[in-house]
Amino acid sequence: MRETDPDKPLVVQRAPYDPMPHGPPEVGVGPWPGPWPSGPGSEVYDAVLLTEGDRRNVVDRYRYWSMDAIRADLDTRRHGFHVAIENWQHDFNIGTIVRTANAFLAAEVHVVGEKRWNRRGAMVTDRYQHVRHHPTVADLAAYLDETDEPVPLWGIDNLPGSAHLETTVVPRRICFLFGQEGPGLSDGAREACAGTFSIAQFGSTRSINASAAAAIAMHSWVRAHADLGGDDAWRG
Repeated sequence: MRETDPDKPLVVQRAPYDPMPHGPPEVGVGPWPGPWPSGPGSEVYDAVLLTEGDRRNVVDRYRYWSMDAIRADLDTRRHGFHVAIENWQHDFNIGTIVRTANAFLAAEVHVVGEKRWNRRGAMVTDRYQHVRHHPTVADLAAYLDETDEPVPLWGIDNLPGSAHLETTVVPRRICFLFGQEGPGLSDGAREACAGTFSIAQFGSTRSINASAAAAIAMHSWVRAHADLGGDDAWRG
């Protein structure tokens, strides 16, 4: 908002969740102009958002929709891949992985180990994403086996003997499992996986950030299976 003195510079008050520090002063839209939506389909709208405006970081198709309505719509078209990460030391990457999983529309995200995790990096996207907790990797594997169609568990880690993710055919139903930042997959995780797969690197470092590796793996599924020609895919 502007200071009372017109000679002073404009002071912009940014929302704490605004991911665009160098973009417009605010994201989203203001209060709904004109009569509110009514009739069939209007149940998706949120009265508070219609009244006050929608400044959330959501795509335009979901402006003014309630959180429950957005999640229900996403559930009708979620992709066939899951993402899991071990959480033995409160890994800060989990929030970023959840946010990326939401962007690529993962079926579910699984946190293995400690139940509590830092949600700051998720940027509230965990509200739209199914996030499940499993005490151990064995519990995760059992859950994936008990689904309508069993989901194979693939470990993503640069381990000796790992297959190349870049040249591997990624199945439509899959769960990518990532280890703790630093030590990578635990021994129990390696034993539970159907196989381990590495991401090619060409520089001096031995590993890349866990959230970056998760994004690469998820995008490998998108390249193989996602419908890139329909209205569901957007590019900003």
